[in-house]
Amino acid sequence: MKPDETIPKRMRELSRRHGNRPFSWTKDEKDVFQPLSFSAMWRTVTTLAAGLREIGVSRGDHVGIMSHNRREWLLTDLAILALGAADVPRGSDSSAEEISYILHHGDCRITVAEDPAQCDKILARREHLPNLEKIILFEDYSENGAPSARPEHAGIAILSWDEVIERGRAAGENGRASVEQEVDAGRSDDLATILYTSGTTGEPKGVMLAHRSFLFQMDRLEKILFLNPRDIFLTVLPVWHAFERAVEYICLNYGASLAYSKPVGSVMLADMARIRPTWMTSVPRIWEGIRTAVLRNVSSRSAVRQAMFHFFLGVGEIHSGLLNAVRGRIPQFQHRNRILDATVTLVPLVLLTPFRFLGDVLVFRKIRARLGGRFVAGVSGGGALPPHVDQFFRAVGVTVLEGYGLTETGPVLAVRPQDRPVPGTVGPLLPDVEYRVMSEAGELLGPGEKGELYVRSPQVMLGYYKKPEETAVVLQDGWLKTGDLVVFTYSGDFRIVGRSKETIVLLGGENVEPQPIEEAILQSDLAEQAMVVGQDQKFLAALVVPNREELLRLARELEVEYVDDHELWENEAIHARYHREVQDRVNGKNGFKNFEQVFRIRLLPKPFEVDEELTQTMKVRRNVVAEKYRREISSIFER
Repeated sequence: MKPDETIPKRMRELSRRHGNRPFSWTKDEKDVFQPLSFSAMWRTVTTLAAGLREIGVSRGDHVGIMSHNRREWLLTDLAILALGAADVPRGSDSSAEEISYILHHGDCRITVAEDPAQCDKILARREHLPNLEKIILFEDYSENGAPSARPEHAGIAILSWDEVIERGRAAGENGRASVEQEVDAGRSDDLATILYTSGTTGEPKGVMLAHRSFLFQMDRLEKILFLNPRDIFLTVLPVWHAFERAVEYICLNYGASLAYSKPVGSVMLADMARIRPTWMTSVPRIWEGIRTAVLRNVSSRSAVRQAMFHFFLGVGEIHSGLLNAVRGRIPQFQHRNRILDATVTLVPLVLLTPFRFLGDVLVFRKIRARLGGRFVAGVSGGGALPPHVDQFFRAVGVTVLEGYGLTETGPVLAVRPQDRPVPGTVGPLLPDVEYRVMSEAGELLGPGEKGELYVRSPQVMLGYYKKPEETAVVLQDGWLKTGDLVVFTYSGDFRIVGRSKETIVLLGGENVEPQPIEEAILQSDLAEQAMVVGQDQKFLAALVVPNREELLRLARELEVEYVDDHELWENEAIHARYHREVQDRVNGKNGFKNFEQVFRIRLLPKPFEVDEELTQTMKVRRNVVAEKYRREISSIFER
């Protein structure tokens, strides 16, 4: 990476190199995927940038983008960066209060909004946005499909995206040439974006990422993920989040193309059949949703077909474990003898292989066909991939590579290599990332020892926007305090075992990491969400949100009579079944120590929701849950 390298410069070079190859695929009004070439992409970017310059965007400005993922988002992003400005993005599902805070704190004079609904959200908080001058709409106001009048608001001009493009066209070749000059003036240390993290505590923080943060990742995944210009990435995640944004840049860096879909099961699977993607990046809840959909489909079949499926699934799970042992893909948190592992597992592997092949022919091939028939691998990020979900996809022959990162690192720090994925880990750190694992006492730890991860590399953020004190807490001498507790293997892979601020300390002084316990609870189809509690108590308990469909099925099975759903949460028979489900998964046989076991549970009638108990990336805001259910938690320990 050169000091004068930027994302627009890289995209300009890619447009020259790949020319007429597809840059992206978007569905038209007839629901048919239509391509846009790399060369057409760069023409659109420079034209749009010229139009943005005409309406007042210049180097150093911050421009908001309040929208879900779509082709126009990335084109607008690149146009803003081409001018030497930075974007400040957020999703359309954000509240009006959150959007107004971000636009005001982020010093945005101009913002893009996805549609009239987003524009109305912004205008509703006009008094909190004294510096806002212009709103650009991807989708203009309309009524019955025809253009309609835009709302008038003193001091704010509303334009459509197409109108800005037209202004760029009117600027002609001189306008585009001036954009190219701005691109040439860019440097890798220039600010590219401010990403606001909702976090689990406090008000949102604006993470400042330079161009070099994304370029560093783009250049270091070549030997980890084997991508080529024939690949098609199905994109379903919110692009305002660092994970999806980095993935889109990485994908394009290798000449592959993006196909835009939605994270809705029926839409996503239908699009997979149409576009036949080779890759998809997603978050754990979507991979878990695919697994659940497969199992639900199986449960509707005859008893014989159900038995056959579960038999071959069990065979696949055992076979994949044996195969990993032979290949040396077992996490080595302690020294292991590879020759002994291979010798012990080779014979049962050979005996099981015919059954695994038969299961592939009769069952698993059909599952993979639903992913389009050309699927190479998926990447899971944005949170821990539950072990039972990871194991399911290995069993059916679908490669899912778990990754790890933080918004503060733009975000990719690690991912399982495509040619050597080690289950139970997030792979090794990217090349050239320095790291330390530190104890609470500040001691440097080695493989097999749990401690907090610190990293240093060019991808680390510039800091939190207008928050120097909070920046200093996590960033010193280039070293970022991740807050994640990790254990490294002797081969360099590592596992996330919790968050330093989430550690529960029991009355007896035992330290407990809640994440592995919650993952074990969520292996039950009965549970949709879970949070372990017990700070300063004698034992652990858990708040469990039931899966409503499974709860109703259980009520029928137990012949529970009820008038209202809420009666089910208090029913003793149902509560006892849930308690047994938790104990069946969190016990000594499954590797949990006595003090890590859950002794009491409380069923909650209402799921955790985004922007309340959950962050935008679906992480539990433990402090919010603890406060909201303070009485329920107290009652657990008072009994």
